[in-house]
Amino acid sequence: MKAIQILDSRIVICRQCPRLVEYREEVGRVKRRAFRDQDYWAKPVPGFGDPLARLLLIGLAPGAHGANRTGRMFTGDSSGNFLYRALFETGFASQPTSVSRNDGLVLTDAYISAVVRCAPPDNKPRPEEIRNCRPYLETELELLRNVKVVVALGRVAFDIYLSILRERGKIARRSDFVFAHNQEHCTGPDQPLLISSFHPSQQNTSTGKLTDAMFREVFLQARRHLSRS
Repeated sequence: MKAIQILDSRIVICRQCPRLVEYREEVGRVKRRAFRDQDYWAKPVPGFGDPLARLLLIGLAPGAHGANRTGRMFTGDSSGNFLYRALFETGFASQPTSVSRNDGLVLTDAYISAVVRCAPPDNKPRPEEIRNCRPYLETELELLRNVKVVVALGRVAFDIYLSILRERGKIARRSDFVFAHNQEHCTGPDQPLLISSFHPSQQNTSTGKLTDAMFREVFLQARRHLSRS
């Protein structure tokens, strides 16, 4: 727990990526009209959840008016509403909504991280920004020693996690793994099960590409695996 807290303290003061620093702070100054009376976090967002978690979720990056506003992963926007509802329905979250980092939400046996910790313009971090932020995820993977299942939310998270495994010599080829929704991937006998999932972005959920039932099944599958491990 202390090691994760130390990591979090490093994350929130990070200023490695000038474009992201400028954007996250500008969003925090200008604000969205609906949140005009709120103080935006406007800093890098650390991970959130149970430090003893067996389930690790990896997202892409904070939403400009979601986690960049509230300071907690997947909190305060439609993606978070979709995610926490599924986590609540499968027993990983204490409540189905997440509106602020002080709303009492508790994750049990689950931890949420991301590829990039600052909100990027158009939700598209650049390759060099991903590289700058990647050591934070790598450190979390080392500190979260109980993880048995990793859920990659979206193709970018899927690719980055596999690239870390490839560089650590845990898998031979990245090309052996093909992204698909609710697809299980065995990455080795001593490695967590990897489940790939569509990201709960508004673009996916509003078009029906990702439904509540489809998303819930991802975490039911994770739960079934954990019950056997």
